[in-house]
Amino acid sequence: MLNQSFWRKHHIAAVIGALALAGGLQAQASTLRIAMTAADIPLTLGQPDQGFEGNRFTGIPLYDALVEWDLSQGEKPSGLVPGLATEWHVDPQNQSRWIFTLRPGVKFHDGTEVNADAIVWNVGKVLDKAAPQYAPGQIGNTLSRMPTLTGAEKIDDHTVVLTTSEPDALLPYNITNLFIVSPTAWQKIYDAVPASTGDTAARSKQAWTTFASQAVGSGPFKLEKLVPRQQLILDKNPDYWNKDRIPRVDKVVLIPLPEANARTAALLSKQVDWIEAPAPDAVDQIKAQGFKIYANTQPHLWPWQFSFLEGSPWRDIRVRKAANLCLNRSELKSYLGGYMSEATGVYEEGNPWRGKPTFQIKYDPDTARKLMTEAGYSESKPLHVTVAMSASGSGQMQPLPMNEYIQQSLKSCYFNVDIKVNEWNTLFTNWRLGAKDPSAQGVNAINVSAAVTDPYFGMIRFSTAKAFPPTATNWGYFTTPETEKLAAAVKHAFTPAEMDKAAGELHAALVDQVPFLFVAHDVGPRAISPAVTGVVQPQSWFIDLSLVSKKE
Repeated sequence: MLNQSFWRKHHIAAVIGALALAGGLQAQASTLRIAMTAADIPLTLGQPDQGFEGNRFTGIPLYDALVEWDLSQGEKPSGLVPGLATEWHVDPQNQSRWIFTLRPGVKFHDGTEVNADAIVWNVGKVLDKAAPQYAPGQIGNTLSRMPTLTGAEKIDDHTVVLTTSEPDALLPYNITNLFIVSPTAWQKIYDAVPASTGDTAARSKQAWTTFASQAVGSGPFKLEKLVPRQQLILDKNPDYWNKDRIPRVDKVVLIPLPEANARTAALLSKQVDWIEAPAPDAVDQIKAQGFKIYANTQPHLWPWQFSFLEGSPWRDIRVRKAANLCLNRSELKSYLGGYMSEATGVYEEGNPWRGKPTFQIKYDPDTARKLMTEAGYSESKPLHVTVAMSASGSGQMQPLPMNEYIQQSLKSCYFNVDIKVNEWNTLFTNWRLGAKDPSAQGVNAINVSAAVTDPYFGMIRFSTAKAFPPTATNWGYFTTPETEKLAAAVKHAFTPAEMDKAAGELHAALVDQVPFLFVAHDVGPRAISPAVTGVVQPQSWFIDLSLVSKKE
C-alpha cells in the first residue's frame, strides 16, 4: 500500500524547489503558476500520460489535434470544433474512410508546415511498426482512445484520409486525443542519436526521450523547460494561428502536487495562483481569503468498475445492485462540500444518451440488504471485496476519503471492503492491462474515473469484447449479447438522431446490468487567485489556458 510518507519522501523537496522557482518567476510579466493533482509532469512528447490531466496541461497547450473541443464557454456541454482540420466527413462510398481538409498556413513552433505528410507521420508513430518514429511507449495512451483507427493516407498537401477497421461514427471524438508533433523536429533529434545506440527501435526510443524536453507542436504555448517531478514551464506562442487563442499570459508554470492539503497550503501562502481539486474542508478558508472556486458539470464518471472474471462476486447481479443501493450519494456530496453530482448512470436525466433504464439507482439500504441475503451474505457472513484506487490523479477527485466513505457505507449491507492504494500512473497502467493481468493481484474492482464525453468513452469501451484489455479499458471483461448489438448500432449511427436513439438504448442496457458502482460525477473544482481573470470553466475535463489573464 502506498502511504503518505512515500509522497513526503519523494516529493516535498522537489516541490519546495519548484515553488521557490515559480515564486522567482513572479517578477516576470504574467506568470501563471498551477498546482496539478498529478505526481509527475505529464508526458510532453505528443501523447500525454497522467490520464486526462495530461491532455489538459501538456496536450492541449503545446499541441493541436485535427478535431478539438470547444472550451470557450461553460453554458452548455463542450462540443467538437475544427482544429487542424477545417472540415471532415465520412466517405459516402466507404464508411470506414474519413476525409479531413487541413487548415492552410499553420506552422509548428519550428516554422515547418502542418500538412498531410505531418498527419500521416503522426498516425504512423502509433500504428506503423515499420516506421522509424514508431513509439510503443505512446500506444497505451493513444490506441485505447481510438481503437478502430488503422491508418492515414495523403490525398494532397491539405487533404488526408483516416481509415478505420469498421464503420465508426465516433472517430471524430476519438481523434481529439491524437496530438500532432513536428516530424522535422523529431527527425533532427533522431539523426543526432549515435548509431552505436543500437537498432532503429533503440535510436527511436532515445529520440523520443530527448524530444520530451524539446517538444515542438503547433499549440498556443511552447515548451521552455521541463524538470521531471518538479515543474514544466510553458511560454506564450505569439504567432499561434488562432488569434482568439493567443495566450494572455507570458508563461505558465505547472507543478505536480498530488496531496490536496499541500496544494491548498501552496495556494493560501500564495506560492501558486491556481490549484486543481482543493481540499473540501478548506473551501471556506480559501473563499475567506479572497480566492475563487470554479466548478461546472463535467462529462465524467467516478465509479468502481467490477470484475466479471470467473470467481468474482460481482458476477452476481444481486450483489452489483445491492452495492449501488447501499450508497448514500447525497451524504457523500455534503461530505465533499457539494463539489460533486450524484451518479445514477453514465448519463443523467436531460442527456439525449440517457435512455430509459429499468433499474433505478438510488439510496435504498433495506432492499440492498435483502438482495445480499438472497445472494447468501449476512452481517455474520459478509462479502469480502477488494478495490484498487489511487492516492491522487486526474479526475480522481478526493480518492482516499471517498473510498473510505464507501467502505464504511457498504459495511451496513454486509460488504467487507479492502482498499488497495496505488500511485496514479501505476493504477492507470493496471487499468489498461485488465483484471486478468497479474498486476491485479486479487483485486475485483478498480476505481478509475472515466471521461464520458461520447458514447465510445462513456459506454462502448466498458461493454464490448473488442474493448477487452489491452485494446481498451474494459478492465473487468464485461459484455453481453445485447451490449454488443447496441454498441454496433451506435458506431453505425451517422446522423445525430440515429446516434441519440442508439446511445440511449445502449445506456439503458448498461445501467440495467450495473457493471459499475455508480458513485459521482466530478464538477472539476479548482481554486484560483483573484488576480487571475478570464477563466472559462467549461463543461469538460479540459480548460483553455490561453484565455486566462493575470495581474502581477
